[in-house]
Amino acid sequence: MIKRTSEQTLQRLARGFPVVAITGPRQSGKTTLAKATFPNKSYLSLEDPDLRALAEADPRRLLTAYPEGAILDEIQRAPQLFSYLQTHVDTSVHPGMFILTGSQQFGLLSGISQSLAGRVGMVQLLPLGIGELSDESRLPGNLDELLFSGGYPALYDRDLSPGDWFAGYITTYVERDVRQLINVRDLSTFQRFLRMCAARSGQLLNLSSLAADCGITHNTAAAWISVLEASYIIHLLRPHYRNFNKRLVKSPKIYFCDVGLAAWLLGIHKPEEMTFHAQRGNLFETLIVSELLKQCWHDGRPSNLYFWRDSKGLEIDLVLEQGEQLLPIEIKSGATIAADFTDNLKKWSQLNGNPQQQSWLIYGGEQRFASGTTEMIPWRHVNGSDGVVPTDTSG
Repeated sequence: MIKRTSEQTLQRLARGFPVVAITGPRQSGKTTLAKATFPNKSYLSLEDPDLRALAEADPRRLLTAYPEGAILDEIQRAPQLFSYLQTHVDTSVHPGMFILTGSQQFGLLSGISQSLAGRVGMVQLLPLGIGELSDESRLPGNLDELLFSGGYPALYDRDLSPGDWFAGYITTYVERDVRQLINVRDLSTFQRFLRMCAARSGQLLNLSSLAADCGITHNTAAAWISVLEASYIIHLLRPHYRNFNKRLVKSPKIYFCDVGLAAWLLGIHKPEEMTFHAQRGNLFETLIVSELLKQCWHDGRPSNLYFWRDSKGLEIDLVLEQGEQLLPIEIKSGATIAADFTDNLKKWSQLNGNPQQQSWLIYGGEQRFASGTTEMIPWRHVNGSDGVVPTDTSG
């Protein structure tokens, strides 16, 4: 097992909350993480039909059978347990009693918000990050291999090719979740929708254009986007609201939470095809956004990531909001830094009225150095053990 950074987060939350929940996409390692972090707790999977039947018929007896608590895996399969959990933890309060896992964001979060609000510490677990792979000497040897493979643990624990694994993943997990959440009559149309979303990863989300390309209605496209976001297949990056006296775009940008899945949906069959692929820049941006998102979510924090774009097309790929401080970030896939890579950062600083604005440029090269007020950060350092996201940008 590759050690997860979220293990420390779960231990911290279990010292203060009676219930800790782990959610995220299917096969991101939630069950493995829960068992490794809490090895002395009993493990109950609500995927087991007999156990689920007991939870439905006599939930109080099920919970009282475990006075020290337990790991309840895929708890959204037995939603009536949430109300009984509330009563149980309120009458015998001690921290870290129950550990909940769930793949379906709608089912888990709706149960928590209705019955367990204020009693739950939450971790959203995405696939393996660059730092986690690097710490275990499992990071692919070059950038194109990482863009091709992504971070799902199964690809690093077993002798599997990404092509074989992603094909089964889409069929077994994504389509299963989709059918649970919405009525999709034609799965081939939904698969085409998925591929169209992958082709747009790193771009502004235009639902009308997406719907037209897939032959579906605008409302259907909006519903399907919500399902993909709820299943942690995509993440919608919101624009930052600070306008600097300029009109801003209001549409979010769409990113896949795992770059390997996006690459597979684009029909990339081997790492060598990545080198000159037309979508390589967008896939690299997808990788970096997902890595910085992991730093927030795996630490139990909400995302502080935004992008910034005005009506004239000036765009900053990422803006990190930390208190009153904003840190602009540009993302470039090239291994060599070109003179114009920092142009938008300089223009943004001028609009901001702060020519000494500190900024980052994350790129596809190997050397870390500073150029003026911009720090050049290679891809290997993103989400590494030293961490590139500071806790305070004011100093």
